[in-house]
Amino acid sequence: MNVIIIEDEKPSARRLQRMLKTFDIEAETMLHSVEESIAWFQNNEHPDLIFLDIQLSDGLSFEIFDAIKITSAIIFTTAYDEYALQAFKLNSIDYLLKPIDDEELETAVLKFKTRLPKKQSVTLDFNEIKKLLINPIEREYKKRFSVKVGQHLKLVNIEDIECFYSENKGTYLHTAQGRNYLLDTTLDNLESELAPVQFFRINRKFFVNIQAIKDMVSYTNSRLQIKLNNYNEQDVIVARERVKDFKNWLE
Repeated sequence: MNVIIIEDEKPSARRLQRMLKTFDIEAETMLHSVEESIAWFQNNEHPDLIFLDIQLSDGLSFEIFDAIKITSAIIFTTAYDEYALQAFKLNSIDYLLKPIDDEELETAVLKFKTRLPKKQSVTLDFNEIKKLLINPIEREYKKRFSVKVGQHLKLVNIEDIECFYSENKGTYLHTAQGRNYLLDTTLDNLESELAPVQFFRINRKFFVNIQAIKDMVSYTNSRLQIKLNNYNEQDVIVARERVKDFKNWLE
C-alpha cells in the first residue's frame, strides 16, 4: 500500500509515521506545505492513501486540490474538530482529531482496507469549506447542562463549569463549587457544543475552561500541567501535540 503524509509540523508527521509502522504501513514520503505537495503530485504517481492535515504552513490543504486532480483516498488530520468535519467524511475515509490516538488510527486504517476504494477524484466543495474555516459562522453554543441528581434534574450554567473530563467510560463536568456530575454525552460530542474561546480540549480526557486556570507549569516530555481553581482529582496535562495550539488559544 502506497501511503503519504502531508503535515506541516514535522514532529507530528514523524510521530504519525512511527504509529503507522505498528500496522506494517510504511509512509516514506512526507510533505509539509501546499507548494511542496503540488510539485510532488505533478511528478509522482498518486498514492493509495493520504493522511492530510487541513492547515498547512502556507495555506489550507484544499488548495492542493485546486491545482491537482487527486485520485487518492484521504484521511484528514486536524486539531479543529468543529470545522465541517462531517462534510469531510462524505468524501474521505475518515478524519482523525489531534493528538492522534492509536485506536482511532487503527480503526481508520481498517476502514480504508475494508473499503478498498477505487481511485476517484475528490469532490468536496472546497470554496464553501474555505469560507467556513477562514470565517467561521456565528453559532450558538451551549449555555447550560442538565444533570441528574437522584430523581431530580439540576441545571448547571456553563460559566460555573471548570472542566469536562472522561473517567471509566463516563463523561463528567466539574463545577467551580467542587461538584462532579455525570453527563449523558461524550467528549467528542462536546466538541461542537462548547464555545472554542472558552473551552479547550487539552488531551483526550479533558476540556478546560480558560477562566478556571489558576496556574500552568512545565511538565515532562515538553508538556504543560494545568492547575485549576478547584479540580484536583487527577493531573490535568496538556498533550505535547496540543501545547502549541493551547498557547495560541490562551492569547
